[in-house]
Amino acid sequence: MIKYQTQVISFIVIFLFCCCAVTISGKTNAKTLYKDVLITDVPHVQQKNDFCGEACAEMYLKKRGNNYTQDEVFNLSGLDPLNGRGCYTSELAVALKNIGFDTGNNWFFIDSNDSSKQIEMQFQDMYDDLVSQIPSIVCMHYDETPQASEHFRLIVGYDSKSDEMIYQEPADSNAEYKKMGREKFIELWPLKYEKDKWTLIRLRMKPDKIRKIEFALGFTDADYAQHIMGLKKLIPNSNFTIIMQKPFVVIGDEPPQTVRERSIRTVKWAVDKLKQDYFTNDPCSIIDIWLFKDDKSYRKYSKEIFGDNPTTPFGYFSSTHNALIMNIATGGGTLVHEIVHPFMAANFPECPAWFNEGLASLYEQSSERDGKIIGLTNWRLAGLQGKIRNGKLPSFEKLINSTSSGFYGGSIYSDNYAQARYLCYYLQEKNLLTKFYNQFVNDVENDPSGYKTLQKVLNNPNMQKFQKEWEQWVLKLSFP
Repeated sequence: MIKYQTQVISFIVIFLFCCCAVTISGKTNAKTLYKDVLITDVPHVQQKNDFCGEACAEMYLKKRGNNYTQDEVFNLSGLDPLNGRGCYTSELAVALKNIGFDTGNNWFFIDSNDSSKQIEMQFQDMYDDLVSQIPSIVCMHYDETPQASEHFRLIVGYDSKSDEMIYQEPADSNAEYKKMGREKFIELWPLKYEKDKWTLIRLRMKPDKIRKIEFALGFTDADYAQHIMGLKKLIPNSNFTIIMQKPFVVIGDEPPQTVRERSIRTVKWAVDKLKQDYFTNDPCSIIDIWLFKDDKSYRKYSKEIFGDNPTTPFGYFSSTHNALIMNIATGGGTLVHEIVHPFMAANFPECPAWFNEGLASLYEQSSERDGKIIGLTNWRLAGLQGKIRNGKLPSFEKLINSTSSGFYGGSIYSDNYAQARYLCYYLQEKNLLTKFYNQFVNDVENDPSGYKTLQKVLNNPNMQKFQKEWEQWVLKLSFP
């Protein structure tokens, strides 16, 4: 009997010892429960601004041989680029499901008074997925600081010897297979939105049927999102509204509805009409259009934001900031003029100054006829008529064969602009302008100035005689 009791006591002692090995001070002994596990050969990718979740997805997709980038992940999220941020959990889950992942349940709400057990259960599920070679994207605090931001990391393994999580850190360069103590991970994982109820976020990366990537042409939503993130740093106060009007971004300090209407009625209208008649390709970069409500605002913010002192009351293009900067109180003419130039650069980079400025100036005063954009007479007419009457206008041959420095020798009010504009206006009124543009583009290698093409389109007239007739035609025009 004594021998039997001794055996029972020994069994109890051994059992209690095992329990102590599993639980010490209420904490699970991970070394007993969890063995080494690692998903190997996951390439590291550094995130773009605020694209931590998207970069995590790219890493595992590349491991699988899929050529998705963080941009393509963002583009499949449905997130409006105007938000100027990367994906939150719900949007990242949409993107991953659209790609072809089973992300499981992504939100786990736990009672803060019984957090250890509930967190352990979710950790166990994540570990089991790792054993099955399924990584997870978790949303957690970046570090222990009180104001630490929420951040996505890709969990790829566990080291039982050091009791550390193994993860890919998208925020840093060369941060592959980093390690974090399991206790620290458990501390940073819960998002404590409420005192009594915490939130754990995990998106499991279980591949189902990964869809084939379809690469988009031109700038995508991801490009605009990144661009707007940078743009928001320039905006001085909340009085400004941002409107995405592809291929431009419009920013204005008038009431939001006014900025929106200008983006549609001026920017979109001009872009649509110019592309209809001339241009196939969008500009080579995303260009900002700043619309300041009056001269005071225009001059104040040109200095404050861009460090510029405008030399024109209307507006100008800043190559440094890749932006059109406008005093919109003077009207939309200068804006349409400036919109022409980036389209010309993308579609006809060999275009000489006289035609580049002639076409842009034509649409400073513009309207619509039979569904197409047309230029109207404008303020440049009076000066041009004065030069014609004084007999001081250069020949078309001299104008068209001028170098860029020769053409731009004067100011924006120069006779060269006016003469080029009203030559384009004449071609427009004779239904020859788009024909001239297309033939010039096609034959620019043989005729870099466009003079021979002009002669051909005009049916090869005596150019001196033609200019005299053109001058008389111009003298009959009027601008109220």
